[in-house]
Amino acid sequence: MKTLIIKYLPRGERSHTKKLLDAFLEEAKGQDIEILDIAENLPDMFNPVSLIGYLQRNYGGQKLSDAEAKSLARMDEMTAQLKLADIVVLATPMYNFSLPAAVKAWFDSVMLKGETWDMSPDGYKGLMTGKKALILMASGGVYEGDMSSWEHAMSLAKIEFQFMGFDEVKGLTISGANMDAKKLPEKVEKGKAEIKKIVEEWY
Repeated sequence: MKTLIIKYLPRGERSHTKKLLDAFLEEAKGQDIEILDIAENLPDMFNPVSLIGYLQRNYGGQKLSDAEAKSLARMDEMTAQLKLADIVVLATPMYNFSLPAAVKAWFDSVMLKGETWDMSPDGYKGLMTGKKALILMASGGVYEGDMSSWEHAMSLAKIEFQFMGFDEVKGLTISGANMDAKKLPEKVEKGKAEIKKIVEEWY
């Protein structure tokens, strides 16, 4: 069973999300794990050449020019990497109520028609069945009650994985990391306990 970890933790050791990821790595020690650090290896974003090439190839079935193929090479590489994984762990903070740009760029890189999803007479069809995803996240605020409509990070990440057809998608968030330092250790320990349960269940 292969696990792919997608991490975007530019704060390094100061990251609260990293505490959750470290707990996962400790619990899953000995498993086949590959790590993609998208803070160090930023995904490509569509440009005029790559977007036209993608539409021509994945929607039109056309052969690409060398320039178009080269423009999509990084996206194709990340997509192939994702398709080989049985379990995907995404470790990211929340930025300005949503996902960091690099994380959204990774999703845009791998959510390619005919690769991770497709269309059928019944509508959209995810092609990543048989896989599981775990989203680890920390946010400075608490997005509950009246603030729940402001949360577009965990909710979006879940939708992206579900759209691709993942059988099971779980999310774990440390909320209010910047609001009450005294409660933070308790929240982290609670998160670690939940991670332990998930690892025992999935492996």
